[in-house]
Amino acid sequence: MKIIEVEKEYSGIRIDKFISLSEKSITRSYALKLFEDNMIFVNDNTVKKNYILKEGDIVKFSLPEIKELNVSKENIPLDIVYEDDDIIVVNKEKGMVVHPAAGNYDGTLVNALLFHCDGKLSGINGVARPGIVHRIDKNTSGLLMVAKTNEAHLNLAEQIKNHSFVREYRAVIEGKFKEKTGTIDLPIGRNPKDRKKMAVTTSNSKNAITHYEVLAENNGVSYMKFKLETGRTHQIRVHMSYKGHPIINDDVYNGKKYNFSYKGQCLHAGKIGFIHPISGKYLEFESDLPDYFMETLNKYHLIGD
Repeated sequence: MKIIEVEKEYSGIRIDKFISLSEKSITRSYALKLFEDNMIFVNDNTVKKNYILKEGDIVKFSLPEIKELNVSKENIPLDIVYEDDDIIVVNKEKGMVVHPAAGNYDGTLVNALLFHCDGKLSGINGVARPGIVHRIDKNTSGLLMVAKTNEAHLNLAEQIKNHSFVREYRAVIEGKFKEKTGTIDLPIGRNPKDRKKMAVTTSNSKNAITHYEVLAENNGVSYMKFKLETGRTHQIRVHMSYKGHPIINDDVYNGKKYNFSYKGQCLHAGKIGFIHPISGKYLEFESDLPDYFMETLNKYHLIGD
């Protein structure tokens, strides 16, 4: 139990903001759960998250329980694009799962990171996903941000929430767009007919905004660049499928199966940009298109000799 007496400088602010300022290891979602469970007290009384503090109030709340990490460390080679004491940028290969889950308890990016960092990763996302600020799908390749400290994690998560975190993707999709640049603004939620998939829906959904640009067209397919304004699960794949232009080889969202040497969608996270959570310096990284992606571009003659 943590006990804090409210000083004059914090008088007049909401308690939920005070909690986030006073304890960096507590995420907004964890703090919200504490309020919902009536686990935050002011002067020994439970309060709601909009309670306005006064000088001299005594605030009491519990810190997150420290759980033993039961995910194994594995010496798996990683393509590290950038690393310092606070963050790591990894170029994830196609086919690698980001974090352990049912059916994939080893061989994941997290298993590899635990070995590489000797366990020194942020604990914000729980014991199964240490360090993971955002994720990309198993069969999507490309750049991924990882946090080593809770302070870095919370800062980066806030940048993503505020849409200031740059994420650009490349893909090859079926068909051609009439407009060569544009924006798709359609909400995404769980597919009501298949809970393992996402869908454009107004039921229990969140807003999803994808900006696109056509880079090349040939043989009934298009080479595309996408910039995410939001980061919903499977966002680009769902938006493209809904528009009738699924990503080539996407076996979940109706991409036609072709004779490729690889499994899954032709989608690559090629650029990320963000403000370093500690130094405040803007950093931007790009990843070359991998061999499987070049195979697709060459097949449809979407790039020059």
